[in-house]
Amino acid sequence: MSNIFRNGVDRRNFLKTSMAAAGGLVAMPYIATRATGATLKTVNFSEAVHNLGYINLYVGMHDGIFAKHGLDMKVSAAGGDTQTFAAVLGGSADFAIGDATMAQISRENGGPGVVVGTVVQRAHYFGVSKTMEPFTDPKDLKGKKVVTSPEPNTNYSVTKRMVEQAGLKLGTDVTIVPVSPGTEIGAMLAGQADMAVAYQPSVAAAEAQGSKVVFDFSNYIGPFCNTGIMVLPSTIAKDPEMVQALVTAFEEASRKTYADPAFAKKVARLEFPDLPGEVVDKAIDAELKYLIPAQSVVTKPDQWKNLMDMQLYLGNIKGTVSFDQIIDNSFADKAVKQLG
Repeated sequence: MSNIFRNGVDRRNFLKTSMAAAGGLVAMPYIATRATGATLKTVNFSEAVHNLGYINLYVGMHDGIFAKHGLDMKVSAAGGDTQTFAAVLGGSADFAIGDATMAQISRENGGPGVVVGTVVQRAHYFGVSKTMEPFTDPKDLKGKKVVTSPEPNTNYSVTKRMVEQAGLKLGTDVTIVPVSPGTEIGAMLAGQADMAVAYQPSVAAAEAQGSKVVFDFSNYIGPFCNTGIMVLPSTIAKDPEMVQALVTAFEEASRKTYADPAFAKKVARLEFPDLPGEVVDKAIDAELKYLIPAQSVVTKPDQWKNLMDMQLYLGNIKGTVSFDQIIDNSFADKAVKQLG
């Protein structure tokens, strides 16, 4: 995580700067009309980066699940984890999905933030290389350059922790090369690093160009709240029905994603039309094989603990806000009960 989170004074500035960053975003109107004549509530929704870890979101939109629950989803990609939560803090988004550590940091510094569900239940990153062989021992990264998104994005965090836990010194034994989110593969292919830590469908696209997956973060880390649904307490208080509808739609969409992989592939092709269809299909196969999209929106204690343990290790959080204080599973539990 970037230096703005390294000490108490600068941590407090996160809230101020985040709201300023979000201030230039334009809120959308709150009324939409369904073909049947019924009204839908417009939901301004921010995703960190457009990628197939969020396939359950896209399935829900294309299958009409969100509309069935009365919601008109206006989704925009913020460009990173900090930016997506900043959109919520600034009021230009009702909900955000990204690294839920952002909400934890906000709460630790006296700000708002609640996590009402999980969208990605495992680390949705793969080590991809055109020169390295597959490995399981992180010590094999000694002497290598690895490209990730910059701090505070999650692929940087998981890479840094893995390197240091292997007894390697960052900057000496292993060098992390930060690039803009979504450009990791291109930087690796251009020779800037030996391995890229990236997500789908970029991984499948790289494989189509002769690269290969050399490391699997999803199994290395295990259950992990890689992506959470973040919202302000004031939004919950103002419109609990909207929050419930959104969480229930996510639960239904998550089930649909796993129950109908063929439909998930069709949706993925629509979301990434510039990629060959077979590349997108392979990406979805990998997402489901490694159980990366959440199978249920309920945030489980072990998923949250693994995320918090990593952030504590990195010094990004103080760990003063407990699971029960920041995770509100009441909407997710009700969704599970409603859907059976």
